[in-house]
Amino acid sequence: MLKIAALSREHDRAAFDCGVAELNAYLKATARQHGEKGLSRTFVLTESEKPTVIFGFFTLALCEITAEDLPPSYAAMYPRHKLPAVRLARLAISLRHQGKGYGTVLVAEAVHRTVLIADQAGSIGLFVDAKNDRASDFYKHYGFVPLPGQSKTLFLPLKTLRTALKAR
Repeated sequence: MLKIAALSREHDRAAFDCGVAELNAYLKATARQHGEKGLSRTFVLTESEKPTVIFGFFTLALCEITAEDLPPSYAAMYPRHKLPAVRLARLAISLRHQGKGYGTVLVAEAVHRTVLIADQAGSIGLFVDAKNDRASDFYKHYGFVPLPGQSKTLFLPLKTLRTALKAR
């Protein structure tokens, strides 16, 4: 059975390889430290039978954005000062587990946790900086909208997040 948990010392970070050196290095050397310092939180996908083996992970962090950076239809809804949001800072699936739908599982969990954050502290939605066109297309598939003039920075509004959760 699949399980998502906060990254801990017990998880085997050294064996993780998603094929992207930057993401591997982040998980192995930085993610846990950032969690301990309160900079971000990383969550790992494992299975009950082998709870230390990481199938994939995602990292959430808080961020701020100004309304003028949003698509015009969304910008009109908000005041012109900095707005609270959540950033999907990283998401990766190990090479051994790619193509099995685990990316969808992790995005769904990030959506769920973003709504929880919004309910407790406020947030206009979930942002992500796609690393390339393939990643951008992956996020667009889930309804993320590119920001004007920033095709790789995408936004999923809170209303869409809530709708997605109800559909689960």
